[in-house]
Amino acid sequence: MALEMKVPSPGESITEVEIAQWLVETGDYVEKDQAIAEVDSDKATLELPAEVSGVITLMAEEGDAVAVGQVVCLIDTDAAKPEGGAVAPAVETPKVEEKKEAPKAAAPAKAETYATGTASPAAKKVLAEKGIDAAQVNGTGKDGRITKADAIAAKPSLGSPGLGSRGESRKKLSMLRRKVAERLVSVKNETAMLTTFNEVDMQPIFDLRKQHKETFKGKHGVSLGFMSFFTLACVRALKMYPAVNSMIDGKEMISYDFQDISIAVSGPKGLMVPVIRNAENLSFRGVESEVKRLAIRARDGQITVDEMTGGTFTITNGGVFGSMLSTPIINPPQSAILGMHNIVERPIVRNGEIVVAPIMYVALSYDHRIIDGKESVGFLVAVKEALENPEELLMDNNVLKALEL
Repeated sequence: MALEMKVPSPGESITEVEIAQWLVETGDYVEKDQAIAEVDSDKATLELPAEVSGVITLMAEEGDAVAVGQVVCLIDTDAAKPEGGAVAPAVETPKVEEKKEAPKAAAPAKAETYATGTASPAAKKVLAEKGIDAAQVNGTGKDGRITKADAIAAKPSLGSPGLGSRGESRKKLSMLRRKVAERLVSVKNETAMLTTFNEVDMQPIFDLRKQHKETFKGKHGVSLGFMSFFTLACVRALKMYPAVNSMIDGKEMISYDFQDISIAVSGPKGLMVPVIRNAENLSFRGVESEVKRLAIRARDGQITVDEMTGGTFTITNGGVFGSMLSTPIINPPQSAILGMHNIVERPIVRNGEIVVAPIMYVALSYDHRIIDGKESVGFLVAVKEALENPEELLMDNNVLKALEL
């Protein structure tokens, strides 16, 4: 009996996917729940598991766009599983005796001469260091040979290709990457996006982490990272400035009384943005545990569409890649995004004295259609205040209780 495997629906509103990669070939025996393909939707890359065990016959090619519900392969459930997974030995091709020819007399070696366009040994060395082809140089020596002086005076032609590789490659963008491109262009064209900046003295957080990170990790099994501080600082600021936790729907503005924080994480297929649900109810341990869980699922390609849908605000950390400053693009349909950056020791004034401190630049990009300058600047200042005074504003002056130690 041959079972028709159809494309399941990856999530609401998705009607089509693309076969990114087959993980098996026609004629292979597959086990039930074995991943047989990776499929791209416009929101995520997902694995397609085999519904039953049997011998598979592929019905679509890599790169094909297939509708949800379309048959992509057949699995013969009556086929027996190969014993030991053995593969039929390859048939040896009979060897044809090669006809031996009499050796030809070697051509006499051509004596090297300084003919037209030939460089002297010293000139060759200079041209090689400059990356210039001798054919591009006019020699002034005897019989047109290129002298060392010619090589020194030679300059590479700006209009001619050099000696380096000039190859190129071309590949089709995945459905996910094409959709991301469309969304980013749409955001630039359809929102009144502005960015405001500030700087944060990270020394208080450094001190807290240095004092408690080992105990925190030993008790909870997760590291005390920066993301929990930033997430909880944003939760506090979103409560103070609800316009930042809002969205535009046609002629209406929708505001939320909960904070679902989207966090940008790097996955095998690029940047993904899973959501921490109801972050306002989570502790430092809860945020760090959820960040770790979502990051692992994204890294292993197990993240689902539902886990990346419905955030009300986004945090992205370009600092892990070394970014000093950027203007992050809003994650639609949200209205704002916070950009974190690298931490660099910089001179600042603290208590009237110049000191060296670990400073991070932060950026808030926002939709000016519903968020005014007062709200955007106020929001970012509130985030800064919480990060520079976490013990009072994020921990209620009880560090051990806040960290559940």
